[in-house]
Amino acid sequence: MTLEIKNLKKTAKRIVKAIKNKQRIILYGDSDMDGVSSVIILQETIKSLGSDNIEIYFPDRENDGYGINEKALLFLKKFAPCLLISVDLGIGNHKEVVIAKKLCFEVIIIDHHEILKTLPKADIIVDPKQKGDKYPFKQFSTAGLIFKLSEIIFENKTPDSLRKSFLELSAMATIADMMPKTDDNAIIISEGLDYLKSTWRPGLKALFEIEEIKELDLNQKVYKVNSLLNVRDVENGLPGSFRLLTISSDKEAKILAEKLREKGKDRKEKIQKITEEIEARISSKESEPVVFEGDSKQEWDFPFMGVVASIITAKTKKPVFLYSKREKESIGSIRAPFGLNVVEAMKKFSKKLITYGGHPQAAGFRIKNEHLEEFKKHLFKYF
Repeated sequence: MTLEIKNLKKTAKRIVKAIKNKQRIILYGDSDMDGVSSVIILQETIKSLGSDNIEIYFPDRENDGYGINEKALLFLKKFAPCLLISVDLGIGNHKEVVIAKKLCFEVIIIDHHEILKTLPKADIIVDPKQKGDKYPFKQFSTAGLIFKLSEIIFENKTPDSLRKSFLELSAMATIADMMPKTDDNAIIISEGLDYLKSTWRPGLKALFEIEEIKELDLNQKVYKVNSLLNVRDVENGLPGSFRLLTISSDKEAKILAEKLREKGKDRKEKIQKITEEIEARISSKESEPVVFEGDSKQEWDFPFMGVVASIITAKTKKPVFLYSKREKESIGSIRAPFGLNVVEAMKKFSKKLITYGGHPQAAGFRIKNEHLEEFKKHLFKYF
């Protein structure tokens, strides 16, 4: 008997039913490369089967919070009743899923992040890490899961050009999300990178033609392109990466690729400045087990914090918790060396966290300012 990812076939059947019934589908995705790629693969799968009744939504992490959030649900309720599919987020949104159901959304969560104490009360959940999932490999990117979902929806008869393109996106997302390059991921990356050499997507072609990228080898190109696709550039609620990867005009793709390139230079300078400030702060704190630093003046751009945290953790070999302090709450980004699990660390403090979740080595949180110092003490003790 072939082992299957739990609920993947069930999800495929529900999506096919929605397409046949001309039901509206909302694709609600994270705005990083994994979330954006997942939304594109699912959107193009649904469109190719004849449905254009799709709404796309990417939450603003900085203003609305990570994952499914109430503000977004109230904005989207004009489309209810309908099918809401969250990708690359949602596995920790217990309260928000209850709100979504009350607003007449049918909720499917497709995620690859760590399961918190319990599962949300969604209609269907796909996450290889949930109990009862017998599939042996657990470390997919969400785009990898969506690729497998798409193949089931197409009954393993995916049009060749789409299949190749979906593998390209899945490979890039798997690399961007730093998933292990083994087992199923090794196959996705190997095939996907091979197809990337002759991609038909104008956005990818434009990025590969950028002067400082085109002379690199393929692996270096993917790293640089993923970095540019992570540059924050939102228009009409859509990230620059989504717009560039779905653009149909070569001319428009070149213009947007150049815009991201210029923003990338500015981003690099800001990241360096934040990194230097944090390094100066922690130079006298070498004995502390955790780097726990915040920005109370709101001078640090929150979208850069994950990158800065990665740099600091690579240098210090410590878990790094960086946060932006707002009026009443703080939002944080976390990175940690391999072998540590920051999600488990936060579970022990979960009653005082508004939201939290992610991977063992890369996660995020939102907390009331009054609990910051206590959170810091808890982390110092835990690690």
